[in-house]
Amino acid sequence: MTAAACGSKPPDYSSVWSTPATTSSSATAAPSSTDAPQPIVEFLYGHQVVGEQVPLDKLTGITVTLVAPPGWIRPAKTNFSPGTEVIAKAGTDSMATVVVLKLSGNFDVGEALGHANVDAEKSKNFTKLNASTADFDGFPSSMIEGSYDTDSKRLHTYRRVVIPVTPDFQRYLVLFSVTTAADQTVTEAGDVEAIIKSFSVKLK
Repeated sequence: MTAAACGSKPPDYSSVWSTPATTSSSATAAPSSTDAPQPIVEFLYGHQVVGEQVPLDKLTGITVTLVAPPGWIRPAKTNFSPGTEVIAKAGTDSMATVVVLKLSGNFDVGEALGHANVDAEKSKNFTKLNASTADFDGFPSSMIEGSYDTDSKRLHTYRRVVIPVTPDFQRYLVLFSVTTAADQTVTEAGDVEAIIKSFSVKLK
């Protein structure tokens, strides 16, 4: 999740969408085939865009909010990169994450968002339930919701990508996800809805 310098392999940001059991914070992704859809981070890397991860409490141009419902905690240790905001509910597979990258470089926002859902759609046996390209909090955004298989279970996920920009034209990439076990979708629905409603991206 560290900054991607030109001339090196693009970082593997797919761990943002993974469960702790399948996450590797040190993995790197090989460049994808020109015929395969590119995830948004690979797209940005291919356009010489550098992304530096910034913890939520260190952001200066924007404020990103994620509120933990009762019973959810912020784990002291996770498999995610430093600066990733994580909340989880003990005894379940329910988890939410937020990653913010400060971007340097020029790119077309609409074209980039065309790649926002590739990571989800590449998941094993992914079934799309809902999607939207409407703005979020006044910023360009893309959302997808669906379910997919891991080695041991089926998971339900809600994922949103937001690209906010400050008045001095500093752009960010905000990656937000909420994941539950598919068989816990009904019991966790209230908490998931509360988390999604609590998530916000605002200018400071």
